[in-house]
Amino acid sequence: MEMLIDDLSGHEVKALLEEHLADMHATSPAESVHALDLSGLLEPSVTFWTCHSADGLLGCAALKSIDADSAEIKSMRTASNARGKGVASFMLSHILREAKNRSISTLSLETGTQPFFMPAHKLYEKFGFTDCGPFADYKPVPHSRFMRLTLSEMETKDRTI
Repeated sequence: MEMLIDDLSGHEVKALLEEHLADMHATSPAESVHALDLSGLLEPSVTFWTCHSADGLLGCAALKSIDADSAEIKSMRTASNARGKGVASFMLSHILREAKNRSISTLSLETGTQPFFMPAHKLYEKFGFTDCGPFADYKPVPHSRFMRLTLSEMETKDRTI
């Protein structure tokens, strides 16, 4: 597997993002859908990657800068034909390494609370993310779960990035 910075111009990437947004709207009330659309992912504060193998596009993920020390994980999605193959763990490991290289100390994310999101919860918990309150411009809403990882704490817990 390989992670590449992507310009979001490819048909496969656009289709994966459309599927992602459709699932977010199907599983969460409108006020709890915080997934970025194509224009949001093209903002200068966002780095967007796609994950590839010889089999093609496996997934995507983005990192949005909040300030000099913190960032948010956005639009992490594994293609349906690649689920259960370690793609999400591979992408999250890449994001953690990139955050460390950028001297980011805190990574945050917002995800849903519905059963659809349970695999994501387990992944983030496995990597050491813990629940926190709303961050950046988020407001507390019942269908959002906020999680955070302090990278310095991760290193002291003998987890490798």
